[in-house]
Amino acid sequence: MASLELARTVVGIIGNIIALFLFLSPVPTFITIWKKRSVEQFSPIPYLATLVNCLVWVLYGLPLVHPGSLLVITINGAGILIELTYIILFFVFSDRKKRVKVVIVLLIELVFITLLTLLVMLIFHTHTKRSMVVGTICILFNIGMYASPLAVMKLVIKTKSVEYMPLSLSIASFANGVAWTIYACLPFDPYILIPNGLGTLFGLAQLILYASFYKSTKLQIEEREAKGQVILSEVVTNGKVLEERQH
Repeated sequence: MASLELARTVVGIIGNIIALFLFLSPVPTFITIWKKRSVEQFSPIPYLATLVNCLVWVLYGLPLVHPGSLLVITINGAGILIELTYIILFFVFSDRKKRVKVVIVLLIELVFITLLTLLVMLIFHTHTKRSMVVGTICILFNIGMYASPLAVMKLVIKTKSVEYMPLSLSIASFANGVAWTIYACLPFDPYILIPNGLGTLFGLAQLILYASFYKSTKLQIEEREAKGQVILSEVVTNGKVLEERQH
């Protein structure tokens, strides 16, 4: 029993580290936003969606809802702080219209999590029932977040290019799914297992797509670079011809 608990803790810590990498993956985007002092065409929706997802999982991990889930709380608590930082930066460098939208969505999320917490605590009086309600909502939120990988995978299939599907993120997504799937089996927790099992499958699918279209991506990039060199050569040549004619 002690060895099983130790294994669960070790896997949970590994899952925390991998998930933290995923939470920090948008940092380059926000460095660009900081330098340009503008969010340009970037959308705040992914960060707002991740924030509410983390809030629900923290609720799930509370001792009053699902005891023994400290590692679920730690990583999602860190996720809340990271996503709030992104949202604050987005707010600072947005125009008035985008700021209003961010505030409205943020208020809706806070009202939702507050009402959910009160209802779960007041209406349901056992850990099993509380875990079932909050866990089901967690699954729904996670499945909703899989829309993003699906969109990227569709783009890869359409363009036969993995240029906009970074390998590091695909590997991290797969590893994260595997770690939390194993964690959910020590002992069995269907509410963690279902979304992370799906996450593992999506991560694996991304890696298969990457392997399938890696060569075609290289060819496309090489062709594009070759065309660029030809165009540059033509510009230089035409420039020299023009100079000779002027002289």
